[in-house]
Amino acid sequence: MGQEDYLLRGIEKMGAVLRAILNRLTGTKGNIAFTAENTFEQTSEELNRELGFDLSRFLSLDKAESEDYLSRFEGMNTANLESLAEIIHQIALEEPTDRQRILLDKALQIYSLCETNDKTFSFDRGQRIQAIQKAQLAVSPKNNLDNLCS
Repeated sequence: MGQEDYLLRGIEKMGAVLRAILNRLTGTKGNIAFTAENTFEQTSEELNRELGFDLSRFLSLDKAESEDYLSRFEGMNTANLESLAEIIHQIALEEPTDRQRILLDKALQIYSLCETNDKTFSFDRGQRIQAIQKAQLAVSPKNNLDNLCS
C-alpha cells in the first residue's frame, strides 16, 4: 500500500509539473507565457530543475535510448508522456532553428510510444500526431534548402 501511494504521488507530481510548464508555454490558466526568444532554454531549465529531465540530452538520443531514458522516470505514465510530447511540440513551434525538426521528431516519437503502450485509442492524440506530421512537412529538408538559396 505504501509503495502504491509513493508511485501515485510520483505520477501526480510529474503531471503537475508538466501541466504547469505546458500552461506557461501556451499562456493558459493565467500563467505568463515563456518568451519566444528563449522558450527552449527556459523550458529545458525548468524540466531539469523540477524533474531532473535533461531535454538537450534527450534530443541527442536515438529511439531506443530515448525510450530507455523515459522509462527511468518514476511517474512517466501515458498521460505524462503525452504532456511531455505536447511541451516539446510547443517548443518546436517557437524554434526558428535547426532544432525544430529534431523537436518535432521527438514529440512524434513520444506520441508513438504512447500509442504502443496505451491500448486505448485516443482521438485527441491522433489529432496531435497529425498536427506534428503537418509541421514536419513544413520544415522538410527541401524547404530548408529552398530557404537557404533565397
